[in-house]
Amino acid sequence: MAPEAANDSDKREELKAIIEAVRQRVRARYPAPGVTTGSNGDLSHGSEPIQVRVADLMPIAHARDAAQSKIAAIGSVNPRAGGPINAAIQFVKKAIARGLRWFVRDQITFNSEAVAAIETIIEALNEHNYTLAALAGHANEGLQEVKDARRLLEEQRVEWDRRVTTNEIQFLRSVADFQGAFQHRTTLMESNFREIVKAQHADYLGALDRANIDIQKKLWADLEKIRSEYGRLIHDELRVIRLRQLPTPASATAQPVAASQPPALDYTRFAFRFRGPEEQVSRTEDFYRPFFADRTNVLDIGCGRGEFLELMREMGIPAKGIDLGTESVAQCLDKGLQAEVADLFTFVGPSTEGEFDGIFASQIVEHIEPGRLPEMIRLCARSLRRGGVLAMETPNPDCLAIFATYFYLDPTHTRPVPRQLLEFYMEEAGIGFIEVHELSPAVDAIPEIAELPEGFRKRFFGGMDYAIIGRKL
Repeated sequence: MAPEAANDSDKREELKAIIEAVRQRVRARYPAPGVTTGSNGDLSHGSEPIQVRVADLMPIAHARDAAQSKIAAIGSVNPRAGGPINAAIQFVKKAIARGLRWFVRDQITFNSEAVAAIETIIEALNEHNYTLAALAGHANEGLQEVKDARRLLEEQRVEWDRRVTTNEIQFLRSVADFQGAFQHRTTLMESNFREIVKAQHADYLGALDRANIDIQKKLWADLEKIRSEYGRLIHDELRVIRLRQLPTPASATAQPVAASQPPALDYTRFAFRFRGPEEQVSRTEDFYRPFFADRTNVLDIGCGRGEFLELMREMGIPAKGIDLGTESVAQCLDKGLQAEVADLFTFVGPSTEGEFDGIFASQIVEHIEPGRLPEMIRLCARSLRRGGVLAMETPNPDCLAIFATYFYLDPTHTRPVPRQLLEFYMEEAGIGFIEVHELSPAVDAIPEIAELPEGFRKRFFGGMDYAIIGRKL
C-alpha cells in the first residue's frame, strides 16, 4: 500500500501545481495595480480614503482545488505491496474499476462540468473585482479634483470678500454723491415742470375754446347736410311709392307701340359673324354666374341663341327666354330650352308682377327707342320680387373703340346708352345696390391701343361693354 499512497500523493502535488499555474495566469490576465486585498476583503487604492469591498475568491479556489483532486482520484486503484496475493487483489480491483467505468462516467462528467462552472465563476468574479478596482481609482481621482476645486474656491472666496468690501465702500460713496446730485436736479426739474405745465394749461384752454367753436361749426354744417340728404331720400322714396301705385299706362297694356321693323336679313348668320360663336358668348356670360347663383325663376329678355339660358340650366336654375326672332326661339327650343316669341312691352306687365327674382337683358337696351327705355326699366322692376336681380349688358359709349368697330355694324342699334343714364333710370324705378363692371377690354380687340398712354387708354379705350347690376329695394 505504501507505493500506491506515494503515487497518489505525487498526483495530488502535480494537480496542485497545475491549479497554481492556472491561478497565476488568471492574475496575470487581470492585474490590479495599486490595489491591495485585506483580510476582510477590502480593496484600497494607495492611501486614498475610498475603499471598495470585493469578494474573497480564496475559499472558492480551495474548494475548486479539492474538487479537482477528487475528480482525478475517481476510478483509480490504490497500489499494494508485492506478492502473488496482493497482485491478484490488485488485478481484481482493476477489473472491478474497469467494469464500473460505465457506471461512474456520468459522475465524472458532472464533476468536470461543475469544476468548469466554478472556474467560470472565478473568472467572472475576477472581472468584477477588476472593474471595482478601476471604479475606485476613478472615484479617487475625482475626489482629488473636488478637493483641489474646493481649495481653489476657498482662496477665491477670500479674494472675493475683499473685493466685495472694497466695492461696497466705493458704491456707497457713489450712491451718496448721486443722491445729492439727483436731489438738486429734481428740484430744478420740478420748478421747470411747474412752469411748463402752467404754460401748457393756458395753451390747452385756448385750444379747447377754439376746438369747441370749430366742432360746433362742423356739427351745424353736418346737421344741415344730413337734413338735406334726408330730405332728398324721403323725396326719392315717396316718388318710388307713387310710381308703384300708378296704374300701368294704357299704351303698355292695350296695344304696344309699333317698333321699327328690323331690316330683312339672316340675323342668325349676322350674330355669328359679328357677335361671335356661341362658345365665345357663353364664356362672356359666365361672368354673371355669382349674381344669379341663388335665383329660383329667371327671365332672359332677348335670349337670342340661348347662351344665358344654357348657363342657367347648367346651374340648375329655372329660366325662360323671350325674343322677337322666331329663328332664335326655334334654336332655343331645339336645345330643350324654354323660350317663346314675345315683345318685352307686352310680355312684361301686370300679369308678371313679382313673378321673377332675376331678369337678364344682354345687348338689348341699345335697340330700344330712347323714349321707351325708362318704361322698360319700370316694367322689369315691377316684375321683380323684393331683392330680385336686374342685370343688363350694353356697349360702353365711354370707350371710343365701339364706334370704330361693331356698334354701327348692327342696323337695329338706335344709340348707345351711357352708364350714368341707365343707373339713373334704375334708381327711379326702385332698383338699388347698383354695380357697374366693364367687360371686353378694347385692347384685346384692337392691339394697337396698347401703344397709347396708359391714362388716356384707360379713360377712352377701356371696356367695350359694361354690365350694370342692381337689386330691387
